[in-house]
Amino acid sequence: MTIRPAYEAWPTYQRGLRAAVAGLTDEQLAIRPSPERWPLWATIGHLACQRVFWLCDFAGEPGAETTPFPNAGYDCPGDDDLEHVLTADQLVEALDSTFRIVEACLDGWTMEMLSEEIRHPEWGDDWTHTRGWAIQRVFSHDVYHCAEVNEALSRAGLPQIDLWD
Repeated sequence: MTIRPAYEAWPTYQRGLRAAVAGLTDEQLAIRPSPERWPLWATIGHLACQRVFWLCDFAGEPGAETTPFPNAGYDCPGDDDLEHVLTADQLVEALDSTFRIVEACLDGWTMEMLSEEIRHPEWGDDWTHTRGWAIQRVFSHDVYHCAEVNEALSRAGLPQIDLWD
């Protein structure tokens, strides 16, 4: 049995995020939840890029080259790049292409696989985690940033991401 039943709401969250992003203008994507935080385009790009980092770079899943983030460990919006502004169309493509990797994991990973330990000692002492930790980290990271985007959209009087549609 795959892990998809444990994450049955994730595709709904993806659809809600995708729909909200698709309707944003460049001006709206430039909104920041607060002056010291990233603009929405960077937060959304970061969310998508971190899917690639944790699932491909860390956990070894294929597909990074099918996304805008083939070098996710060193070139993610927000973390590493606040100069190359992404449009709504680019963000939708990033969300779609990176979610295909998520879906492959949901359909290919089994409950037994979640306890497998993944080690990257070449990255330092803190880079050993289970496969289950990695997928949970990506899921919770998506939800965290969806809430952050909703905060900014709400303050701007714009429709929020509906995670429970």
